[in-house]
Amino acid sequence: MTPRILFFVSALCLLLLGACSTPSPKPDQSDFRSSKPASVLVLPPVNLSPDIRGSLTFLSTVTRPLSEAGYYVFPVAMVDATFKENGLQMANDVHEVPLPRLQSIFGADAVLYITLKTYGSSYVVIDSQTVVSAKARLVDARTGKLLWQGQASASDAEGRDNNNGLAGLLINSVIQQLASNLGNLGHQLSKVASSRLLSPHPSGILHGPRSPEYGKD
Repeated sequence: MTPRILFFVSALCLLLLGACSTPSPKPDQSDFRSSKPASVLVLPPVNLSPDIRGSLTFLSTVTRPLSEAGYYVFPVAMVDATFKENGLQMANDVHEVPLPRLQSIFGADAVLYITLKTYGSSYVVIDSQTVVSAKARLVDARTGKLLWQGQASASDAEGRDNNNGLAGLLINSVIQQLASNLGNLGHQLSKVASSRLLSPHPSGILHGPRSPEYGKD
């Protein structure tokens, strides 16, 4: 290989390595910072999974991470009762309520829309997994601006040891399937997924005014 060709090959490799190591751009959080929401109205999640327990189960886990992040969260039981008293039984219908209407009823600074993409167990070939995954977006109830959006998931397969051969996989799969049927494993995974989704981190939701970390993000 001639010195000139070697030079161009080396330069190309450096360019490729540089492209691969480029960090993901940090999302624009200027609207979030200027909005300064203090209270969050969480709408019942739209459930895209076949398990009817998904929406209420996941909804029951979102208050804690949001409260720990420094926000006042409207009590989900009160919110649910208010919607039902007004004839709104389905989460899809609630998500269609105009923001000015929600703001006038609850006086919330921001509204959290959640879509539950996956909830429950599935048997795939020789493995059984319980997965909870959701996406969410936080919208300013006063202006309609999108303040933040993200997604997260949790699975009971995380950290599972699959090095015990075919027999071990089959036994483990049966055990996992029985466990998910006997108890609501999805509830525990919902706690993990909602914490990952709604806890503050560099590219996620910011700390609220009730947090000692407020304004330090």
